[in-house]
Amino acid sequence: MNKAIARLRQFRDDREWKQFHNPKDLSLALSIEAAELLELFLWKSPEQADVDKVKEELADVIAYALLLADSYDLDVEKIVLDKIELNEQRYPVSKAKGTAKKYTEL
Repeated sequence: MNKAIARLRQFRDDREWKQFHNPKDLSLALSIEAAELLELFLWKSPEQADVDKVKEELADVIAYALLLADSYDLDVEKIVLDKIELNEQRYPVSKAKGTAKKYTEL
């Protein structure tokens, strides 16, 4: 993860784009790229999506998420593991296994 963030910073800084990469605009870009990812599946079964295009759009989503985390000096691994722990409490296996219900409905 650190290698990817370092490369993203270098790419951004070489182009003097940090001025555009504030948390608000990174969040907007993340949402827009996620919508572009969704568009690849519109009116198709999952198997019909072009995997190469999925990889490209997913990379954009991940890149903006990493830059957003970096802008707040967040440890990506830690925040993901913390969220998993929270979800383990919200979705105990005994109640959540095999169901897509939200934790408030379990």
